Amino acid sequence: MTTFRDIFKSSFLEKVTEFSFSDVVIAMLISFALGLFIFYVYKKTFAGVMYSASFGVSIMGMTLVTTLIIIAVTSNVVLSLGMVGALSIVRFRTAIKEPLDIVFLFWSISAGIVTGAGLLPLAVFGSLFIGIILLIFVNRKSTDNPYIIVLNLENDRAEDDAVSLIRSKTRKSLIKSKTVSHNGIELTVEVRLLDMSCKLVNELLEVNGVNNAVLVSYNGDYTA
Repeated sequence: MTTFRDIFKSSFLEKVTEFSFSDVVIAMLISFALGLFIFYVYKKTFAGVMYSASFGVSIMGMTLVTTLIIIAVTSNVVLSLGMVGALSIVRFRTAIKEPLDIVFLFWSISAGIVTGAGLLPLAVFGSLFIGIILLIFVNRKSTDNPYIIVLNLENDRAEDDAVSLIRSKTRKSLIKSKTVSHNGIELTVEVRLLDMSCKLVNELLEVNGVNNAVLVSYNGDYTA
């Protein structure tokens, strides 16, 4: 029969001494610094509709949690097998609205794994490199954004005049759809503006037979 004395004589308490407290503190501090850096890059590169501060904090916390798990796993082979089985039953069902958020999730997890494994120079250099690349390319202003022009026309003559004006005022135009009804014609044209100016819509409205003109920009969500 197992007694309390036998429990305290087991090897469970002996495994606690296998951890180096200084190494754990250094790894957690570096992981915290990397998490703050990832959070900073996320704030600077966010281009969605609604900024979520809780998601940024979650990224930082995920880096710390992953580092802690890897430190525990690398210290004991048996524990690593049990950890794999425990984490395999976890399911995350939160929808990711922005595609770039997936990059930050994998980045925080990867930084935590590399830091917990003791590859500190790789974790720091890799995070700095990824952060610089994201800051350069995500914040880069494109001058070739696609736009959609939606026109409500009275007749074929108005359609010809409007299409001729669009082709003369844009670098590229492509008719996406055309709807004809007894009330008139609805025309949808994808364009590349010459100077990123919206004055083309005003000029289209001055064409005889054009009842309505709408310019829509697409960057993941349609906004008129």
